[in-house]
Amino acid sequence: MKAPSWRRAVLKVGSALIAPDETGVSTKYLLPIARFINECHERGQEVVLVSSGSVAAGRKHIHFEHKKVPVAVRKAMSAVGQNEMMGYWSRFFDFPCAQLLMTHSDLRDRARYVSIKNTLNRLLEHNILPVVNENDALATDEMKVGDNDNLSAMVATLVDADALFICSDIDGLFDADPNLNPDAKKIPVVEQIDESIYSLAGGSVSDVGTGGMRTKIEAAEKATSHGIDTYIVNGRKGETFESLLQGEIPGTLFRRQSDPISNKKHWLRHTLVAQGEILIDDGAEKALVENGASLLSSGIVDVQGDFDRGDAVLVRSANDTDAIAKGICQYSSHELMHIKGQQTEDIAEQFGYSPITEVIHRDDLMILEDS
Repeated sequence: MKAPSWRRAVLKVGSALIAPDETGVSTKYLLPIARFINECHERGQEVVLVSSGSVAAGRKHIHFEHKKVPVAVRKAMSAVGQNEMMGYWSRFFDFPCAQLLMTHSDLRDRARYVSIKNTLNRLLEHNILPVVNENDALATDEMKVGDNDNLSAMVATLVDADALFICSDIDGLFDADPNLNPDAKKIPVVEQIDESIYSLAGGSVSDVGTGGMRTKIEAAEKATSHGIDTYIVNGRKGETFESLLQGEIPGTLFRRQSDPISNKKHWLRHTLVAQGEILIDDGAEKALVENGASLLSSGIVDVQGDFDRGDAVLVRSANDTDAIAKGICQYSSHELMHIKGQQTEDIAEQFGYSPITEVIHRDDLMILEDS
């Protein structure tokens, strides 16, 4: 089966390929990957590399006897391991590499999100290979994306990639766990990601990474909704990359959606983390879902959580537990508690100033049911 053609791709390489023995970076699996990137570069196809493995690469430099490593030690391992990892990647190519380290807070902030996008595009325009990783040395739990599978999907959206290649330690998505069931069959193509696909996700064979099959499916869902074909392939096999160069599908292809959502809507749904909830009445729900309206204070029944102006919030019916929408709120939770259920003109009369008309403007609102 032929793979869809692509112009720009994101390639995600995990810890189990970078440092499989946790004794520093190894070329064991990386040389075929480097050859693939070199060949793509020769063909004029652009690649962004999302490379995990800084912590695993740094273990040999910071000795720690116990299996469970404290956060501060992991951060130190990441700092030294990132340098070693970049040194290896740079030596594999006769064109320059650039390092970009980011956190979830960088992606949540719209200005920084656009800044990262512009930087990546400039690097690609100048034939420089961007090597992206989460900033493990500095990120707190609140700032972390958590796994580079999902980070790779966010990066693929950032650069408007045509394809996302996620390297795994198995040949793709199977209808059963191939490590337990010898009769398990690989699924070559997934047309739609739903709960039946998620139910097939098992764990990862590797114990040095943070992502299993479920995070890869999550990443595929993020990317395909933005119109990006996504592949889960076995990064331990050199023939995987030969097949990709020949336009074949060596793993599982998750097909892009035919009606992808916009970049900003994708950012709203998949990148921003909701800090609270706004409960609305039936009239407001109808206005949002059926009429494409903004959310006004008059339709708000209750406010849950503690959030500031500019934070993302979920919007749901007061009579249901499922979220209807997600958007950027122009009021804090404290302010909303005072103006909920009131008309705009009444707020102006009560507080003596002209309020912001929309609690969430339609341009900053993502209807989840329609996505």
